[in-house]
Amino acid sequence: MAEKSLLITGCSSGIGHSSAHEMRDRGWRVFASCRSQEDCDRLRAEGFDSPRIDYQDTASIHAGLNEVLEATGGTLDALFNNGAHGLPGAMEDLPTDALREIFESNVFGWHELTNAVIPVMRAQGHGRIVQNSSVLGFVTYPWRGAYAATKYAIEGLTDTLRIEMRDTPIHIVLIEPGPIRTKIRENSVPHFERWINWEASPRAEQYRDSLLKRLYDTDKGPDPFELPASAVAKKLSHALESRKPHPRYFVTTPTYISNFGRRLLPTRILDWLIAKG
Repeated sequence: MAEKSLLITGCSSGIGHSSAHEMRDRGWRVFASCRSQEDCDRLRAEGFDSPRIDYQDTASIHAGLNEVLEATGGTLDALFNNGAHGLPGAMEDLPTDALREIFESNVFGWHELTNAVIPVMRAQGHGRIVQNSSVLGFVTYPWRGAYAATKYAIEGLTDTLRIEMRDTPIHIVLIEPGPIRTKIRENSVPHFERWINWEASPRAEQYRDSLLKRLYDTDKGPDPFELPASAVAKKLSHALESRKPHPRYFVTTPTYISNFGRRLLPTRILDWLIAKG
């Protein structure tokens, strides 16, 4: 069989990095893209093709995809949209421009790359598009409103695309992880410091008692429900290699519990449970 090709975004660390290694080990030719050239160079040193794709840079999206297509002779078997960042903070403290920026990287860039890939997959007669969503794509938690809003948007776009693509040989899949051991919290700090004026917030005391400790306490132990990034990579392998992939894959116990709660519990009770932590 010919070697299958896969483009993964956000491969500098965490889920993207683990998935790139998992799928390469399974015989795929992985194009492990990153936002920064420095990270791309590091991935190339690990033996990957690594085009630079920054979801907030339209030119890089199309240049990166063209680099992949030139290497494969114009084909691409699968796309895993994964790159994203967080922006913690209370909704009342979130500037509209901050929301625009996170939607550029977590939603609009995904949509642009996806729509550029679909004609390639239509022409070759097959393809898989996997979207790395989150438990926060269907149940939200305090301080995570900006990130949750982007994941809710991804869920809606992906569900619609999956239904519309039923008459094509292109499979559309969602992966919905809960807590995974990655650098997303660490990587969200610069965005928090840039956009959230927490000291001027009426919730300043809550920030001190809750969010700041979570963001800056590097000695804090791991979440007992956390799984390694390889747990997502395993689900990705099934989504890409199964003859009939599931429409969505849950990862971690909290994702299953949250799905159960939002389906069966009244909204007031679910809100109370989430607020209690």
